[in-house]
Amino acid sequence: MEPRISLVTLGVSDLVVSREFYRRLGWEPVLDVEETVFFQLGPMVLSLWSRRSLAEDAGMVDRGGWGGFALAHNVGSAAEVDAVIAEATAAGATITRPPGPTTWGGYTGIFCDPDGHPWEVAHNPGFTLGEDGSLTIPV
Repeated sequence: MEPRISLVTLGVSDLVVSREFYRRLGWEPVLDVEETVFFQLGPMVLSLWSRRSLAEDAGMVDRGGWGGFALAHNVGSAAEVDAVIAEATAAGATITRPPGPTTWGGYTGIFCDPDGHPWEVAHNPGFTLGEDGSLTIPV
């Protein structure tokens, strides 16, 4: 299997609320069909779908709570981390970790969307961030 992710689907409790939250972040849906909203994020897609439907489709039992993962939005500087966290706050996000320096030499903050999906906004000076937002880890 080729190592890549092309689409991430977030299970949401209220599609209207979640769609509007991401729109307030400046993201416009490219497709909104059959109770699913799709956002083009550079080379990949983020979709929003009913949490109940997603669990049923995946053959899973939804036990609620945190799913054990976090999404990340990497930026080119600490100032950009601060700016994105401010945008997320204005859009109605819950800030679970205010921006600040890390033990590994970077600078991050974390916000959660209306369903509690955590987004880390990170500046890692050791990673290469392309103009298109692609992230490369030097080896």
